[in-house]
Amino acid sequence: MAHDLLFRLFPLLALAAPLQSNRLGPTSRLRYSRFLDPSNVIFLRWDFDLEAEIISFELQVRTAGWVGLGVTNRYTNVGSDLVVGGVLPNGNVYFSDQHLVNGDTLKEDGSQDAELLGLTEDAVYTTMRFSRPFRSCDPHDLDIMSDTVRVLAAYGLDDTPKLDRERTFVKSIFLLQVVHPDDLDVPEDTIIHDLEITDFLIPEDDTTYACTFLPLPIVSEKHHIYKFEPKLVYHSETMVHHILVYACGNASVLPTGISDCYGADPAFSLCSQVIVGWAVGGTSYQFPDDVGVSIGTPLDPQWIRLEIHYSNFNNLPGVYDSSGIRVYYTSQLRKYDMGVLQLGFFTFPIHFIPPGAESFLSYGLCRTEKFEEMNGAPVPDIQVYGYLLHTHLAGRALQAVQYRNGTQLRTICKDDSYDFNLQETRDLPSRVEIKPGDELLVECHYQTLDRDFMTFGGPSTINEMCLIFLFYYPRNNISSCMGYPDIIYVAHELGEEASDSMEGIMAMNNVEWTPESIKKAEKACKEAQQTVIIKTIDEAVENTTGWIPDIIPTPRGPCLESSGGKVEPQDKTPALSSSSRATLRHLPLAARTLSWLLAMPQTGV
Repeated sequence: MAHDLLFRLFPLLALAAPLQSNRLGPTSRLRYSRFLDPSNVIFLRWDFDLEAEIISFELQVRTAGWVGLGVTNRYTNVGSDLVVGGVLPNGNVYFSDQHLVNGDTLKEDGSQDAELLGLTEDAVYTTMRFSRPFRSCDPHDLDIMSDTVRVLAAYGLDDTPKLDRERTFVKSIFLLQVVHPDDLDVPEDTIIHDLEITDFLIPEDDTTYACTFLPLPIVSEKHHIYKFEPKLVYHSETMVHHILVYACGNASVLPTGISDCYGADPAFSLCSQVIVGWAVGGTSYQFPDDVGVSIGTPLDPQWIRLEIHYSNFNNLPGVYDSSGIRVYYTSQLRKYDMGVLQLGFFTFPIHFIPPGAESFLSYGLCRTEKFEEMNGAPVPDIQVYGYLLHTHLAGRALQAVQYRNGTQLRTICKDDSYDFNLQETRDLPSRVEIKPGDELLVECHYQTLDRDFMTFGGPSTINEMCLIFLFYYPRNNISSCMGYPDIIYVAHELGEEASDSMEGIMAMNNVEWTPESIKKAEKACKEAQQTVIIKTIDEAVENTTGWIPDIIPTPRGPCLESSGGKVEPQDKTPALSSSSRATLRHLPLAARTLSWLLAMPQTGV
């Protein structure tokens, strides 16, 4: 994983600020920080060296006892990787790389892969600073990846390391963020504009999609929106699931007021080109310094549709909300006008996920050969720089894969540890070029072991979605490109009668779902012909068809050896020793690049 990450990050070296080249020492400034518990007792700082494949942590806890930091998985803390340390009453320091053998008992790893950089205790805090490889060869050490990482933090009131549920916390974090906000420019003439619904009475229904149409800032000349953030009102529980801002074509006739986005009045579902979006767990996002949302020219949208998805699962009455999106814009123009392309499985009930599924894969295909015809003008190559992943509660992983001339080119983005509660816009390590004629495939991985009912695609949080939003430049008029399988074919493969799509959907409720029938349904959905729906900002729609190509998995890269470490059987490439890594780091950049290229398995690039 670390080797693959380094390879994919290399093009960024030529585009952005240089990567760190020195190991982070005991006094180096760590750029990232986060509280890990609701009471703000546990504070984490971290930073990383992408060339050395090393991450450094500093954990500060309000305790005089032991502290621990590590990585865990979604389902259980047993087997979690935890680095433990503290200061004894006599001033002696203890520190070791351990793992959980059961719910509360820790055992020291045979291979000690964490390096202590500092451990102090004062009247208030115990502070532990250490570094570790992204991926060691110790099977007890979980990988640090560019996916969502579930960080485990724990502490005790004395110096006996033993987990207590009240002092153990897990928080999902993107540890390997490519761009730090402090590295981006903030224009001096910044203007703030709020797009919001004011004093909206949230219905007592489980799910509400509230939509209204608002003007973008009125400016006499071209400006760029360069940053956005959610504007949320605190309630006793989280009710705002997501907020999307859709650009409206200037020929659109728009309704007034606030109404159900997808209800009786179809006018409230007009405008489908997303320009910015926020979902649960997200924070602010600033575009790269050369990219912005253009406003103020005759070709730019003048109005937007603001969509707020409320989830009032406890049916609370009398709750008013004034949430929305705050945008920051400037007259200091960027080089490129950005757009957003929505990919995935077209959201309606043909998307189904059986109950009791340990694993179920869904696919949405995009074929770009009609983009130029629908755009009404030549479409320049699309340069993708960021993305936002979105499923609901059953989602476990997503990826977008690119094909050219029938050959898999690359995985554009993926997260094998997706967390519904952490949906943020992320930067790609290097910009990805999509050419006319390329195919784009979104794969979503679901698990429904906790459900005894069918899950269908739809707007509610208990329904499902399979969407990836690609942030790109230069902007064109294509708003979405999504696919869905021939449900009649799927029904027939499952032994059910169906003569139209509605019967095909209803037939899914008649299937006896077993592990065998679940896999049969997954196979049928993948083999069925896909209908691909392409939509423009002006609501023009064009359909085409295609077939789901296979996805070639990306091989894992080498792990990093340390004392007592051992190469895992599934590793296809040898471990990198500390001496070989040091040699690699001291080669000229071009030579290091060549080394990575030669070591990296190729998949049609």
